[in-house]
Amino acid sequence: MLRILMICLLFISLLFAEPVLANEAPSHDEVLQQRMTYYFKFENLLVPWYFLAAVDQYERNIQAVRKDIPKKDSVVALQFAPEYWAGPFNPSYDDSFPATIDYFGGAGLDGNGDGIADAQNDEDVLFTMATYLSRYGPEEDDFESALWDFYKSENVVNQIMTIATLYKHFNTIDLDKHAFPVSVKYNYTYRGTWGANRGWGGRRIHEGTDIFAGYGTPVLSASYGIVEVMGWNKFGGWRIGIRDNHNTYHYYAHLAYYNEGIKVGDIVEPGDVIGFVGSSGYGKEGTSGKFPPHLHYGVYKFNGRTEWAFDPYPALKSWERDAKKLK
Repeated sequence: MLRILMICLLFISLLFAEPVLANEAPSHDEVLQQRMTYYFKFENLLVPWYFLAAVDQYERNIQAVRKDIPKKDSVVALQFAPEYWAGPFNPSYDDSFPATIDYFGGAGLDGNGDGIADAQNDEDVLFTMATYLSRYGPEEDDFESALWDFYKSENVVNQIMTIATLYKHFNTIDLDKHAFPVSVKYNYTYRGTWGANRGWGGRRIHEGTDIFAGYGTPVLSASYGIVEVMGWNKFGGWRIGIRDNHNTYHYYAHLAYYNEGIKVGDIVEPGDVIGFVGSSGYGKEGTSGKFPPHLHYGVYKFNGRTEWAFDPYPALKSWERDAKKLK
């Protein structure tokens, strides 16, 4: 009787349950969890999860901004060139048989034990990358050497190392939070100034957004990141540059002074005070007062080859709305 009652209750709950769509896209958190599951599965004593995650995130970043690279529609973005996967002399770059791939010097491996080395399979791809990295050793210097041999670019190596360092420090890949770069508790004003003419130092366009505020207004890190540059720039005065896990370089210029103790190599997170609004710049070191105090905030995207500026104004409006909700 009890079993019959339980069956009836189960039937009723299924009858009134909301239908689940077969093609319903997973949430952002669910996708991140799926990625972490893969990274943990294929990490080993020589290759911690954050090394795999950093390479994968770098590939995802460049696929988002490069038209010449196919976008991999999968949980894992990492992909290999067909000739690298199958072997440079393999008559079939679509080869997925491990024995012939190995015979022709290809890198592709079977990561899930199904007897196939599928270049589109997330497990096969991550296992192949983990195996490649394992040949170099467990230290960060070994990882850098592996990246250099794979990408042949110091800038790429530096970007991936930044991502790996952030993932290791925060022990998560969920680093998408941002903050408005000026404290909303103070008075400030700004508008879209992207592309406006600038005359000092030669004819040029304005690559950023000016946020006008009083001297000493706290300047906040807009993202998770690593302090990459500090010091004087004749255009930006006292400035600080921070690189994040999305291949984006955040540029904060015309500061009055820095937050005490902050230095190159420091790890920051959204909302950390990094400096204070000033009017420095447009001259030799120490020049100040040639314009009203404001923060020049610029963002630059690295696409694996070059770094280019883009308009931060839409993002600033979104971050400002979020900040005011928490005020």
